Amino acid sequence: MAKGSPLYECTACGARHPKAMGKCTGCGAWDTVQEVRGTLKRDLQRAGSAYAQSHYTGPVALPDVIVTDAQRQPTGIAELDRVLGGGVVPGMVALLGGEPGIGKSTLLLQWAATTTGRVLYASGEESERQIKLRAQRLGAENPSIHLLAETDVRRILEEAERMKPDLLLVDSIQTLFDPDFESSAGSVSQVRGCAALLTRWAKTTGTPLVLVGHVTKDGSLAGPKVLEHLVDTVLAFEGDRHHHHRLLRALKNRFGAAFELGVFAMTERGLVAAEGNPFFLDAEPRPGCAATVVLSGTRPMVVEIQALVASAGLGIPRRTALGIDGQRLAMLCAVAERRGGIQLHDRDVYLNVAGGLEIEDPAADLAVIAALCSSGSGRLLAEKCLFMGEVGLTGEVRPVAQLPLRLQEGARLGFTCAAVPRLGLEGKSPLELFPEISVERLRSKAWLKCKVEE
Repeated sequence: MAKGSPLYECTACGARHPKAMGKCTGCGAWDTVQEVRGTLKRDLQRAGSAYAQSHYTGPVALPDVIVTDAQRQPTGIAELDRVLGGGVVPGMVALLGGEPGIGKSTLLLQWAATTTGRVLYASGEESERQIKLRAQRLGAENPSIHLLAETDVRRILEEAERMKPDLLLVDSIQTLFDPDFESSAGSVSQVRGCAALLTRWAKTTGTPLVLVGHVTKDGSLAGPKVLEHLVDTVLAFEGDRHHHHRLLRALKNRFGAAFELGVFAMTERGLVAAEGNPFFLDAEPRPGCAATVVLSGTRPMVVEIQALVASAGLGIPRRTALGIDGQRLAMLCAVAERRGGIQLHDRDVYLNVAGGLEIEDPAADLAVIAALCSSGSGRLLAEKCLFMGEVGLTGEVRPVAQLPLRLQEGARLGFTCAAVPRLGLEGKSPLELFPEISVERLRSKAWLKCKVEE
């Protein structure tokens, strides 16, 4: 009998390879490609066809497909509804990922407590007693919540078929296993197979399903990459344990806008919607501080950019950035020195986004250069002023998206003026605008006020 060719699979992303190799071509990880032996190879084939194992009806002609308007059901948590696009869609499958201890189980329990209808909470990490103690602390003792401490995915599906819940929560997908597979829980085949079975059941019955997933050291979701393609929505729960706020971000959403942001505050009673703007520090004005408005999805947020320009001493000057891309900071430093006349080639530059927020919006470029000008000269910037604009290598300030929305958010928080690009202004503005701003004019008396003794 001819011997079958071996199969190799990456334990990090699930990519398959015809031969052994040191580096996976799918995800770039090293020493993760292993040979799949024996029955485990058949398990992978069984997991890949999990969709076809139940309720197979064959192809349907496009005109015969019945389409009904999906009625969204609000979750009862305003910030969560914002991220989901307005609520929960029947049959929606969501994957919630985050670091250990960030508050995933807390958010899940509060979601269950505010849901109208029966909820099946399947936990493979905690016992019913542990979840009960958390529910008492959060005040989330909803009698409609049914707890199931189980790791066998077949038993979870049996209970779901018997109970027919309005929402199924699974915490977490890495702890589940299918007895038909010989691999251990958390392996690529188990995660893929269990997720496929649960997703198929949710799509067939129209029951919303939420899966909790672990994250790796680099912050990405653990498990095969196909897991993210399998679900409808991927939610990332982020935050710094040293700060009280938490960020819920939609990395993928088939039923709404991606990259929407929900802001929560972690309190003794659980997660609550953050009031006001938690990222702008309304402190005493200091040199090196500039305010701007960034967009995350459709949400405008006023943030404070803090810069410190110090003597480099011996060696190569440092460029250190927290909350913004380091290469972009180096480029803006070069523009500020060449176009703005700020001496930075022999000085260290440190940049920080207040509140621990990470931003990618290019509208913060002008605020970064304004903060560098203020710190380098030791002078205060114009009071209650926003700086918004993308800066190019030639020093020009380009327009930004959704400028009226940004100006409205700044006016709501008490700002009175804004330095903006010349283009992109339409209609009446709630703030006094200075559209003739440029990198060369940032050091003029209109922006840099009295010198502060250091």
